[in-house]
Amino acid sequence: MKQNLKVNLVWLGLLVAGFALIQVLVAAGVLNLFYIQILEQIGINIILAVGLNLIVGFSGQFSLGHAGFMAIGAYSAAILGSKSPTYGAFFGAMVLGALIAGVVALIVGVPTLRLKGDYLAIATLGVSEIIRILIVNGGTLTNGAAGILGLPAFTTWQLVYLFVVITTIFTINFLRSPIGRSTLSVREDEIAAESVGINTTKVKVIAFVFGAITAAIAGSLQAGFIGSVVPKDYSFTNTINVLIIVVFGGLGSMSGTVVAAVVLGILNMVLQDFSSVRMIIYSLALILVMIFRPGGLLGTWEFSLKKLLSKKEAN
Repeated sequence: MKQNLKVNLVWLGLLVAGFALIQVLVAAGVLNLFYIQILEQIGINIILAVGLNLIVGFSGQFSLGHAGFMAIGAYSAAILGSKSPTYGAFFGAMVLGALIAGVVALIVGVPTLRLKGDYLAIATLGVSEIIRILIVNGGTLTNGAAGILGLPAFTTWQLVYLFVVITTIFTINFLRSPIGRSTLSVREDEIAAESVGINTTKVKVIAFVFGAITAAIAGSLQAGFIGSVVPKDYSFTNTINVLIIVVFGGLGSMSGTVVAAVVLGILNMVLQDFSSVRMIIYSLALILVMIFRPGGLLGTWEFSLKKLLSKKEAN
């Protein structure tokens, strides 16, 4: 108990120190608007990737519907934010978007998560496209294919940092809970999990709903960050971009997800002046990782502060 309390206090101290460090760098002018925007995008990508890794990496369900749930959160923020440009309305829209995404994931998850492999991927991709088509045909509510433009800049790096911390902590605690351990057992061997009394469909649906909620939150933050929402931004390609982060970092590794989001974010920043070869270099880097590190940068390895502190005490 004392060890867990110590670990939690150290983590809290590190998070506060990280926040303070960024705040000092911003105040000193070391991090200008350009770098702040890079940080915000990396943070949003971490939230997206953590949610998708929970579905794909930890529960073993190949879902391609992440962009659809992201669109729900983005359009909730855009519709309410454009009608009432206040932070209260924005946070209310985030909650509403997360609830809608969770309900949709629950309705969709019960029948589709009985499927496996490619069938599940196709089904979730279909759901994502249905959501996007509904948005395109949403009339004056969604402004159709033109989208909603000129949204207030609600998203700040402080807000993104807060939700990165909340999302990560909730996901870690979920994985350490009895349901989380059941989720991991389903990933390893679903038949064996069923044989010991685990309701595998229930476990998979819970992970799917949780992942959808995180995608909606990230979608709301993305809308407040870019200042506009357009249906084409929530296509199949968007899901693949998030999936690349998950695979690059390592399926089933929270640490890998964070590292991959940061590395790919920096890579995009460095290569932005080389637009003609950027995607070639980006793709080549991914291919090399898949060849030499097929399990991702970190595989299933996780950074453990508890183990680190235990080693120091032992020494």
